Amino acid sequence: MQTPNTNKIAGKMVSVLLAAILLTCSGLAVAQDIPLFNTEPDEWYTLGGDYAHTRFTPADEITADNFADLEVVWEWDGASFNSISSNGRSTPSLIDGKLITVAGDKRYVIAIDPKTGETLWTYREPDTGRSKNSMRSEYGKGVGFGEVDGRGVIYIISPAFFLTALDVQTGVPLEGFGRPVPINGFPKTGVVDLLADLGHPYDPYDGIPLEIGYITSSSPPIVVNDTVIVGNSAEHGYHQKRIENVPGDILAYDARTGAFKWRFNVIPKPGEYGHETWENDAWQWTGDVSSWAPLSADPVNNLVYIPTNSATLDYYGGFRPGDNLYGASLIALDVETGERAWHFQMVKHEIWNYDNPTAPVLLDLNMPGRGVVPAVMQVSKQAWVYAFNRVTGEPLWPIVDRPVPPSIVPGEVLSPTQPHVTKPAAFDMQGITEDDLIDFTPALRAEALEVMEDYVMGPLFTPPIHADNPMGKYAAMNCPGGGGGANIDAPPVADPATGMLYVSSTTRCFTLRLVAGEESELLFPSLTGTTIARYANGALRGPQARPPRLASGLPIWKPPYSRITAIDMNSGEHVWMIPTGETPDRIKNNPALEGVDIGNTGAGVLVPMLATKTMLIYSGQASDGTPILYAIDKTTGDTIGEIEAPARSFYGISSWVYDGHQYLILQTGGKLTAMALPAARGEGGKAH
Repeated sequence: MQTPNTNKIAGKMVSVLLAAILLTCSGLAVAQDIPLFNTEPDEWYTLGGDYAHTRFTPADEITADNFADLEVVWEWDGASFNSISSNGRSTPSLIDGKLITVAGDKRYVIAIDPKTGETLWTYREPDTGRSKNSMRSEYGKGVGFGEVDGRGVIYIISPAFFLTALDVQTGVPLEGFGRPVPINGFPKTGVVDLLADLGHPYDPYDGIPLEIGYITSSSPPIVVNDTVIVGNSAEHGYHQKRIENVPGDILAYDARTGAFKWRFNVIPKPGEYGHETWENDAWQWTGDVSSWAPLSADPVNNLVYIPTNSATLDYYGGFRPGDNLYGASLIALDVETGERAWHFQMVKHEIWNYDNPTAPVLLDLNMPGRGVVPAVMQVSKQAWVYAFNRVTGEPLWPIVDRPVPPSIVPGEVLSPTQPHVTKPAAFDMQGITEDDLIDFTPALRAEALEVMEDYVMGPLFTPPIHADNPMGKYAAMNCPGGGGGANIDAPPVADPATGMLYVSSTTRCFTLRLVAGEESELLFPSLTGTTIARYANGALRGPQARPPRLASGLPIWKPPYSRITAIDMNSGEHVWMIPTGETPDRIKNNPALEGVDIGNTGAGVLVPMLATKTMLIYSGQASDGTPILYAIDKTTGDTIGEIEAPARSFYGISSWVYDGHQYLILQTGGKLTAMALPAARGEGGKAH
């Protein structure tokens, strides 16, 4: 059994008890800008609603009885900010009576009137060479929020990797925050150049030289007890072919002054815990292990939770032998000092693109025989929920190291075991065998078996294979693939009152095929580093791709192709599972299925969700692609309402009460769409 490594757990528990005493017996407790759980319906502080990232609202004006009466009350169009249909990734926050979001590849910060959708103020960072070259510029996901001297402050990280603090009411940079940036056009105050605290050579305008590495951000910071904690992201790992990069170290700053507080090294240096897991001196020159997914926090226990991705590069790690801590891990850090409280590594020597894709979710559980347990849960592409005591790091149920297949790729040495979650059960398909293949008809089954002759099938953690392998196979099947299981497109939601967790997932596999690094470089030109890896991704995408396909175009595995799974985290048991959306016409009307009742397969796409006091809401689509908003009974999974929506929502849905009425905000591509009951309609009409 793998257990988390801890620092002075006993001492930590004493400090937690003392903190609890202070909170209940005096007015001297640490400041808490945002509630752990969203208990008031008139605020939505973080992209996940609260510190716990539950995406839950206690608002209850919208019910099953009036769900069908919902209508569009305003629409905000981000076209003038270059916010296009492919990048509706930011969940707005409702703070101090203003709806705040980021939009476009320049990551404008925008304040919107929550009743009318009118733009109130905007802020744009001046152009720099490093912003123009950003590889994740259209990402942003939302904003961070804190309070300084009683006024609300918005914190954002730009594509160029600057931290900016803005007054929530005016959009003006915070006076006395940060230090002047030596670039024309930047404000004299309100900005911190994050590259200055990473320790790498860089130019203020152009950033870090690409041969050394690259770093940016694709999620907002989080503000906990007057400390701003900053995550980051890197070049897409499946595009990388060169082994050098910079680590995604976690940074922290004083929320009032912007003064640097601490840095946590995600690739341990000599003398630091876990350094021995980086062999071949790879710690000196390789990188990533960033936190591109959002952060969560427990302000009472003064902990921030960091979900990390993999080390450079995806699918081959022969140049970085060892377990590679803290890759593919959940790390709990002390907010004030940055010291590691505990960590758990989900995947050792990660090469499957199994990075942690969503913010951890926090709940206070009522577990049989254990009483109230403070918990943190990380959903994964592997289709597992990793669940821990969020103070001590102890798994709520055993997580057991089990043998996994070895690699046949020259130079690759994998860990002989990987952690396996024993409870809750997996929420989607793991690995692939003949039993998982389509069997609607004997002919389709036979065709699937024939097609799969060219591929290696096996359990979870089946490794990639290389071209010209001795088995004569084309590729290995990675199930779930890097786009399967749970993912950032549709984060989980939870109900703090019941301890229920709702997970959106898709059944999707990747084909893992490695080719010589020089050949891969021609397929996907790499931008960072200098040394081409011995092997790299050779699985073509687009028209030339060769994934396993049936002549009919039907998926090769059994449905459902997408689902929501409801899990009672108090007991770890699944309560219900439903396919999401409806069987697509291309499947339902496929000639190969004539006369066959296949039921509802699900639409095959991840669905963003929202938990309210009265229901679970998700954005899906009908068989013909019509966008539908569904209302689900949280206890049974039954559909209790559905209405046509103006467009599908991507990445998230939020909800709050303003001026006495409950609103739903859909992230409809480059637009924001507000839906509410007719009485909520404002006078502003459509905003631009």
